[in-house]
Amino acid sequence: MPKTKLGKWAGVLLALFLISLLLLNIFLNIISVRRGSVEIIVLGIFMMIAGIATFGTGAVSLFKFKDRSLLVILATIFGFLAFLLFLMELVEFISR
Repeated sequence: MPKTKLGKWAGVLLALFLISLLLLNIFLNIISVRRGSVEIIVLGIFMMIAGIATFGTGAVSLFKFKDRSLLVILATIFGFLAFLLFLMELVEFISR
């Protein structure tokens, strides 16, 4: 378990990111909500904000406060992947 307050926030944000990713997958594949609908867009934006915030809080907790718990390390890794996904989407949008 994280020892710092920021590390605990990184864990909560990681849980929100993973829950929204699961909901997005359920909406698209099981419930068959149409791609590009308002529900999918809002959920995707929320997921990316939670992922980038996870990366920020996890990285600060990991490097500045030396919180080396497994949850903080996983939060930083998942947050970095979400940040890369955001950058890929941004580059794709700009290149159109």
